Amino acid sequence: MPQRRLRRTELATPAVSVKMMRRGLLETAADEVFFDLEASVPDSHKDVARRNVVEVLKDIDKPKKKTVAFRINSVETSFWYDDLSYIITRVGGKIDCVIVPKVNRAADIEIVEKALRTLEDESGIEKPIGLEAIIETAEGLLRCGEIAFSSQRLETFIFGPGDYAASLGMSSLVIGGHVEEYPGHIWHYPLFTIRNASAAAGLQAIDGPYALYKDLEGFERSARISRSLGFDGKWVIHPSQIEPCNKIYTPSKEEVEKARKIVEAYEKAVAEGLGAVSVDGIMVDDATIRIAQRIFEIGKLLD
Repeated sequence: MPQRRLRRTELATPAVSVKMMRRGLLETAADEVFFDLEASVPDSHKDVARRNVVEVLKDIDKPKKKTVAFRINSVETSFWYDDLSYIITRVGGKIDCVIVPKVNRAADIEIVEKALRTLEDESGIEKPIGLEAIIETAEGLLRCGEIAFSSQRLETFIFGPGDYAASLGMSSLVIGGHVEEYPGHIWHYPLFTIRNASAAAGLQAIDGPYALYKDLEGFERSARISRSLGFDGKWVIHPSQIEPCNKIYTPSKEEVEKARKIVEAYEKAVAEGLGAVSVDGIMVDDATIRIAQRIFEIGKLLD
């Protein structure tokens, strides 16, 4: 079973900025912080970005309960292996996950896993480093099902709305933003497809970024929609998005209490030989229990 981590917020920080990486890692309440070697780093600065990641991590104690990751470049580029090898051989013991962008097929994850395993062995890293896959192309979405089962290291699917929109030829220039002309939620299909595939494989699902970082109302609307589809969290690009995002993806006290009542009532019903029971006017069966248990699981991660 893939490892589950608290991922209400995944904060992206550009690896060209040591200051922003340190601030994200040490001064924010983001559940996961990842250092970006891909989109935010020009080709001429890839070497600098790798050195910066090592500089940030080499002399610090990794914050407890915070997941540390970095995003490599696509496996279709010449950069990805150097990203992986430079960082893993130097500070791999402080890395929890590697984020793989533009995943189009299962082989994209398999080749990174193979390289990662070799680098771990060479570096004496005993605990396997996890993988996160960004689904951000038409081809990737089409092959979500096979990608989801491509590796036991795979923990998460992340939606990448910017590149996905580009791959479809959509006209919106606001990454993750709403399109008022569209009669509905324009990201519903990719979100639902990603969530369905991730759930089938037991993976977590993370909604993509919302580029209008000053529009907190729009950001919160976006987060609520993906949470309603079962997403575990959202990619954030600015510290101002962290607090509302954590709040939206955290079960309320009322939700936790209702889940507790449901679980207790159902366990009692099972003990009495019943298959279903009513709690506060809600018919509770095995499916309801799985939903309640998921709420409890999030609560345990928060403890």
